[in-house]
Amino acid sequence: MMDSHRTSGGGAIRRDGEVRDVTATTGQPASAAARASDVWKVYGSGEAQVIALRGVSAEFERGRFTAIMGPSGSGKSTLMHCLAGLDTVTRGTVQVGDTTVTGLGDSGLTKLRRDKVGFIFQQFNLLPTLTAKENILLPLSIAGRKPDPAWYDVVIDTVGLRDRLGHRPAQLSGGQQQRVACARALVARPEVIFADEPTGNLDSRSGAEVLNFLRNSVREHGQTIVMVTHDPTAAAYADRVVFLADGQIVSELIEPTAETVLDTMKKLDTPAEVAG
Repeated sequence: MMDSHRTSGGGAIRRDGEVRDVTATTGQPASAAARASDVWKVYGSGEAQVIALRGVSAEFERGRFTAIMGPSGSGKSTLMHCLAGLDTVTRGTVQVGDTTVTGLGDSGLTKLRRDKVGFIFQQFNLLPTLTAKENILLPLSIAGRKPDPAWYDVVIDTVGLRDRLGHRPAQLSGGQQQRVACARALVARPEVIFADEPTGNLDSRSGAEVLNFLRNSVREHGQTIVMVTHDPTAAAYADRVVFLADGQIVSELIEPTAETVLDTMKKLDTPAEVAG
């Protein structure tokens, strides 16, 4: 079965290599956790102008794990930052759930990031003086909210850190620190979690642990994750991979493998081959 996602530009390639046209975009299904509609992002002006995104339209379905890939400078991180409200768009519309991110003021963006969005970055961004538990609960503490005890237990057991909750970051391995960061993003039950190169600072074993956690949080708990990565092996953990080149979506893969991701990346210089 083909996935129901729609993108602008390019085709959707299944694991079996079959190419289907996905250029038609109609309607706005309620299942979208995040959506970009004809998004442009332009930096600078005149001769110094850089167009990072060129009319990108994409939907990210609830309860799915999507990876965003592309060559350096393709716009993948810019797209994620615009979706997460970390950057503004020049033109177009961004939505997270039923909230239109485009045009939100500072207070609205603060509320969005606090209530609807979780973040996982390449740098773990843990406070060194706090324990693992205190780091996990920090966003809720800042918001004046208490965790749901049952959900907190599920998160802690999912990341496998129950015996490390009293440890500070310096007492944890890199993989354990990133799992703390994952738990911190998940504990507030956000609409969507955005992960920017979450395994970039980890060895292959620790990276696999984090990626397995992210995949399990989607499959077992219905979390929505959008991950930027340059690693075909990491992208293979996702349900879907969206490929950008020169600020545009040029292709996508459903049920990817590391081999099909790598093959698609090699073909990005010849879009006609990718689109069939």
